[in-house]
Amino acid sequence: MILGFSASVTPGPFLAFLLSQTLQNGWRRTLPATFAPLISDGPIIFLVMVVLTQTPDNFLNIIQILGGFFLLYLAKGAWQAAQQEIQLTESVTDSIPRTMLKGAMMNALSPGPYIFWSILAGPIVLEGWRQSPALGLSFVVGFYVTIIAGFMGFVFLVAATSQVNPNLNKRLSQVAAVALLLFGLVQISTGLMVLY
Repeated sequence: MILGFSASVTPGPFLAFLLSQTLQNGWRRTLPATFAPLISDGPIIFLVMVVLTQTPDNFLNIIQILGGFFLLYLAKGAWQAAQQEIQLTESVTDSIPRTMLKGAMMNALSPGPYIFWSILAGPIVLEGWRQSPALGLSFVVGFYVTIIAGFMGFVFLVAATSQVNPNLNKRLSQVAAVALLLFGLVQISTGLMVLY
């Protein structure tokens, strides 16, 4: 639960994504996106536990570069939304499934989950599983309950803050766009530096 809480409050691409989606689509349509890690992490855990140990070292760097370009795409959408008058209750640009899909794709194209599950969480789950399957599963359940609850809290906080001062929506959306842009550029440059 401590790992889940720290992951949910650490600034990163996913929080910037939730910020921009909340401002563009409102909290009701963004809230399901907080479950995106449940969609994308299953294949990531499988890749880490089974496949990643047998792939070339630069595989993770290629994923990182692709994720960086996807973040640039999301930054463009957030910036365009910031240039418009944002009304949380009226301006809906993405459907719930589309928002969830964007969140899952962003998570799958980010190196963070791969590193987290290969270096930290994967060994903990395996060690717990060896002692008792219930112990291994309790780690996974505790982690996801806490991280999703933290993401939900963030979405509610952004929605409440933007309701207090509607002019803040434009500024927060610009912050989200810049954050997504910076995270994307960092991912691309880091992936390219290690690759070459």
